[in-house]
Amino acid sequence: MSVRIDGEVSGGVPGRSSRGRRLLRGPRPESVPVLVGRAATLVGLLDIAAGVFPRFRHSRMHALAEVLPGSFGPFAAALSLSAGVLLLLLAHGLKRRKRRAWRAAVALLPVGAAAQFAYRHSLVGALIAVALLVPLLRHRDQFAALPDPRSRWRALANFVLMSAGSLLLGLVIVSVHPDRTIGDPSLADRLTHVIYGLFGFEGPVDYQGNTSWTVAFSLGALGWITAVTTIYLAFRPEHPAARLTEEDEVKLRALLAKHGGRDSLGHFALRRDKAVVFSPSGKAAVTYRVVSGVMLASGDPIGDVEAWPGAIERFMDEARAHSWTPAVMGCSETGGEVWTRETGLDALELGDEAVVDVADFSLAGRAMRNVRQMVKRIERAGYETRVRRIRDLGEAELERIRRAAEDWRGTDTERGFSMALGRIGDPADGDCLIATAHKQDDEPGEYGDLKAILHFVPWGKDGVSLDLMRRDRAADPGMNELLIVAALQAAPKFGITRVSLNFAMFRSALARGEKIGAGPVLRAWRGLLVFLSRWFQIESLYKFNAKFQPRWEPRFVVYRAPADLPRIGFAAMQAEGFVNLAVPLPRFLRRRRPAPGRPCGHVGERDVRAV
Repeated sequence: MSVRIDGEVSGGVPGRSSRGRRLLRGPRPESVPVLVGRAATLVGLLDIAAGVFPRFRHSRMHALAEVLPGSFGPFAAALSLSAGVLLLLLAHGLKRRKRRAWRAAVALLPVGAAAQFAYRHSLVGALIAVALLVPLLRHRDQFAALPDPRSRWRALANFVLMSAGSLLLGLVIVSVHPDRTIGDPSLADRLTHVIYGLFGFEGPVDYQGNTSWTVAFSLGALGWITAVTTIYLAFRPEHPAARLTEEDEVKLRALLAKHGGRDSLGHFALRRDKAVVFSPSGKAAVTYRVVSGVMLASGDPIGDVEAWPGAIERFMDEARAHSWTPAVMGCSETGGEVWTRETGLDALELGDEAVVDVADFSLAGRAMRNVRQMVKRIERAGYETRVRRIRDLGEAELERIRRAAEDWRGTDTERGFSMALGRIGDPADGDCLIATAHKQDDEPGEYGDLKAILHFVPWGKDGVSLDLMRRDRAADPGMNELLIVAALQAAPKFGITRVSLNFAMFRSALARGEKIGAGPVLRAWRGLLVFLSRWFQIESLYKFNAKFQPRWEPRFVVYRAPADLPRIGFAAMQAEGFVNLAVPLPRFLRRRRPAPGRPCGHVGERDVRAV
């Protein structure tokens, strides 16, 4: 395979260009911020230990603890605890070169140094704080990353997490003074004491000497930090996550009209919860979403291949400016070659996409026996199918299909990112193809005779790509097979010659691992994938796709370093909806989706399109 890029022809795995080497240096984390972040973590943990555990102050770590910011009276214990918690909160931002984390650390360290000198008259302790402050000031140009997208929900998340952490740490503070505790307070008494202390009140647990003041000051400090950080997050300027603007969508649709046949995932770039960067010429674009500090692109860049490097460079510049981890999910082999060449990133095969050539598809033959028998059985049961363009449906029927697609979703969480559009029936998506199954019942349900839905998005002028698959749970098994066959048989009258079906993750490992002669490592890897299939549709997707005798097109994940893969995988699972850190509202409290148009919300992604 070869691809022409900027007037050059590269074959196989291309070398790294000078532009790639330049971009590679940009987003990689610098050593100084990482070391400073680690130092802040260490100092924060030691500060917390010094403020919480009385024995720590007389252990072998005493010599080190003596030179940490803060002293060990009741007030100094709370100050040490506060400084430790705040440094822990700032450490991750320092590692990511965040400007605001740098500003906060620069303001906090002199406070610690002043506390050392004022409360303990410790010149060495003040010098330790200054020693950490020096590299921060000297390398301040390396802490220039812009803030991440954020919303008011961060304040609520901070309140919940900080409250939980304060309760746990408060229980430790209350319980680490057994020799000075009066009586034998129960766990309920200690928890009550913690809750009262977080709000600045005295609880039911009593101590001898100054320990009561030490515990009270420490608990009050935890409550103060929780309140201040929550108030700050609630009232700071809001920077909502980027959304695809109308102007951006018009430009992307123009690029897809010219080059949309190159990638089956191209139309999914029109998801309105993605942001976009364009090449300087405007002839190419990369769409992405930022999840947990990972800048996730999906599929290949949109547009002219010769302009891809410019869009990729803009993408990497944006990642460097915000200190995001760059990654690409589900790019093709050509896309992977261009990404690795232009950025110096690495690529790893993620799985295979099932593509059926309409001209070669037939239900005849032994290989299609199971599908053929299932389709015939369902048709004899009284089901009929209809395949149409979205623009040919009436508004009433579209609304019924939308509501059915939402109610038939298998989970409460919206799923899909790289291979899902997230809406049905938008006026701008008139070329989308929809296949529906119908059966007349004696007692029609809420959606009449509608029993199943398949939605396809355009893939250039002669192809479609599967978007979502939904069915009434009370319908007969085999609805998906019935509608895929119906769509493939109806494809010629719509000028469709190729249909992209589901994405099978780790397909090659599953296929090779079950063959005779497979080695122990491959068999073990396949066994692990089969085990994980109990929770994720890995093996079932592969077997479902294989029924239709497709050709397999490999898809890749592009990443910066092996150490980033767990983080990228977690971010991808969040983006696809398999990991949801937010607490969704019950269904009966949710508002119905708006009528189609620009504000059209998500309908809920396919059940089995991607894992």
